[in-house]
Amino acid sequence: MPLTTVETPTETDGASLSHGLKQRHLSMIALGGVIGAGLFVGSGAGIAAAGPSIVIAYALSGLLVMLVMRMLGEMSAAYPSSGSFSSHAERAIGPWAGFTAGWAFWVLLCTAVGLEGIGAAQIVHGWLPGTPEWAWVALFMVVFCGTNLAAVKNFGEFEFWFAALKVGAITLFLVLGVLALAGVLPGTDSPGGSHLTELLPNGGEGLVIGLLASVFAYGGLETVTIAAAESQDPVRGVARAVRTAMWRIAVFYVGSMAVIVALVPWDSPEVVENGPYVAALDRLGIPGAGQLMNVVVLVALLSAMNANIYGASRIGYSLVERGQGPKWLGRVSGGVPRVAVLASSVFGFLCVLLSYWRPDDVFAWLLNMIGAVILVVWIFIAVSQLRLRRRLERETPERLAVRMWAFPWLTWVALAGMATVFVLMAREPDTRVQLYSTGAMTLVLAAAGYAWQRARERR
Repeated sequence: MPLTTVETPTETDGASLSHGLKQRHLSMIALGGVIGAGLFVGSGAGIAAAGPSIVIAYALSGLLVMLVMRMLGEMSAAYPSSGSFSSHAERAIGPWAGFTAGWAFWVLLCTAVGLEGIGAAQIVHGWLPGTPEWAWVALFMVVFCGTNLAAVKNFGEFEFWFAALKVGAITLFLVLGVLALAGVLPGTDSPGGSHLTELLPNGGEGLVIGLLASVFAYGGLETVTIAAAESQDPVRGVARAVRTAMWRIAVFYVGSMAVIVALVPWDSPEVVENGPYVAALDRLGIPGAGQLMNVVVLVALLSAMNANIYGASRIGYSLVERGQGPKWLGRVSGGVPRVAVLASSVFGFLCVLLSYWRPDDVFAWLLNMIGAVILVVWIFIAVSQLRLRRRLERETPERLAVRMWAFPWLTWVALAGMATVFVLMAREPDTRVQLYSTGAMTLVLAAAGYAWQRARERR
């Protein structure tokens, strides 16, 4: 099957995106983008299931994510685009693939905006119990919708400081944890290896649950390749972000999991109830640890809201620019796709309303539908890289500023890893429904994309 040649993009209204992101914005987005609320909160359930082997789970899923980021970085450095993997899938596989990957990811990001708004509102409501949660959600939506409507540099500035706070918090946590384990932190006794005597307390099944939890904690890494298209030097920005991905994942994810399971017994109830980072800080006798981590989690949630509105609007704009969506969604003014920003924000707010109106069925169904979207996106990335790399080597080798390691073998290893995760999801009752729901949505989008492609070919 020959590679599909993509037509020259047609701007929807004669305007184009600005290039207002600076290198410092991209560097900090890349650094802080890996630190999401899922790491601070969601990792507790993984630790309770896997015990100390959660470190192995995060290391394995981290290796898979590193390979995906390297593949995506290779293509994004060669073909910078606000559509990122969606554009690459269209170029490598066909318009239907770009349509499927792009719109599935758009739904994922918009739904995540609603989820993060609810989570952030719950934290603030805990501090100010007399205030309604919906009012806080509305406030956050207005703030970040307004931020993204104004100019891309505003998004960059917000993310720069959000990322700086997250990086500072987790770095301080790691320093305190290492000092405590070394027995040199005043007022604490080192537990040594007393909490690590049993690597697999719940057997292989616990490790599987921990592995699935860890895979989905890495969401958000793709934002930097979307943002790079609006930077002053997209190729250099992507290359730098991808090349530092390995140590960021190793330190922030694997390193913090290792510190937590060494400091706190894996079966301690507060690991799930309060979150693993709060439990660890409480063990160290840090005053106000719970509220301190609530502030950090709030920052992580607000950062994710900001980034997801941005990412959804740019993916939507790119799809329209390539003729795969309604033209009105791609209107650009002042270098910003403002209609796409509004549409992405409205969809996120509708998800919040669904959580209140129909929490037992509709919203749960929507969450299940997006449960495995990130894996679908990763598969499109891997297949696209397999096909585009050969074309780049043959036609424009100078574009290969970033190269996938040990091509094509590690690309196939990554695909095998993704297939393994799908099989594991099918085995677990809690994730099986997510797999099937996401599969159904993907098939519907693929059929719609293929029908649209054939119609365009006939025209």
